[in-house]
Amino acid sequence: MSSPAAAPAEGKGKKGMGRVLYRVKTVFRKDRSKKGAGTAAGAGEEAGGPVAGAPLLSPLPAAAAAAAAATTPAAVVRRTPEYEGATRIPRIQIHEERAKKLGTRFGLEIKPNEWHTTEGDVLRVDKAVRMRIHRECHRCHSQFGANNQCAKCQHTRCKQCTRYPVKRDEAGRQANRERREALIQKHKEMAPIIPSYDYSPQKIVLKRPGKTGGQDLVFKGRPRMRVRRTCHVCNNLITSGSKQPRTCDNCGHRRCDDCPRNPDARDKYPYGYPNDEPGQKFKGIYSCHECRKKFPPNVGDGAECPNCSHKKCAQCQRVKPKKVEPEPDPDVLENLRARMAELKTSDS
Repeated sequence: MSSPAAAPAEGKGKKGMGRVLYRVKTVFRKDRSKKGAGTAAGAGEEAGGPVAGAPLLSPLPAAAAAAAAATTPAAVVRRTPEYEGATRIPRIQIHEERAKKLGTRFGLEIKPNEWHTTEGDVLRVDKAVRMRIHRECHRCHSQFGANNQCAKCQHTRCKQCTRYPVKRDEAGRQANRERREALIQKHKEMAPIIPSYDYSPQKIVLKRPGKTGGQDLVFKGRPRMRVRRTCHVCNNLITSGSKQPRTCDNCGHRRCDDCPRNPDARDKYPYGYPNDEPGQKFKGIYSCHECRKKFPPNVGDGAECPNCSHKKCAQCQRVKPKKVEPEPDPDVLENLRARMAELKTSDS
């Protein structure tokens, strides 16, 4: 009776890792003592006498003992459990994948054979991807762990605790299906135009499937109007590929404001066309350098400014040619105002 009392006293002064190892040794000693007692009891039964300390059992009938001996297998064969859908792969393959990922992430060189044992095979089961569900305690607003009890306030998970993602009913599932079908249909209708980088002589055609599944839609580009300028000296067409300043290929004349433009857009460019030189008929529009007021078109030096009576001099610069939105026609505005007045209804 002294040995049980001595065991706690022996491990009482140990702390930390030594105490844990001592407890493990104590468990192993208990298992060995139980096995030794069982072996002794079996030997005593074979000898035909009872064992000291063993409970007395009533002898079984001979017929029952014979039936039990017939049903008991001679040897129990342990088999590896087989799983449905499982594939057997080498263990070295898994360790190589893990070592490759760790090496890519942390820049380490890991050899699988020095890390773990690489002998034998393992079973791998491919399962569908499932969504992880998070639950939050409605009392302290902390997330639950693996168990159903909150680690902070010890509250047991209930229906009031928030669930993310929210559990959808049949109406929500149907709405999700309809939304997915609409997205699929939209991607089919608005299919991207895949350009071809093949610079072969054949013509590149950009097209996409039609909405109704019939003829394909072909991209033809935006319609543009070609502008032509003619030299007013020799009536020769000025090519657009000429460098700045653009000149006539026939007579060498620099393009000016007198050279006609087709189509004419003088209402959009009242100060002259861009990159044109002043002409003999249209010399451009100048502005006063004192009050910035514009002079009338085609005026010479010495003309008075209509605002400050300053005479035009060499310091008065030409207004840069640019596109200007034309002012609306007053007659059109008056007609529109009259029509709006006719559409008004009286309250009476």
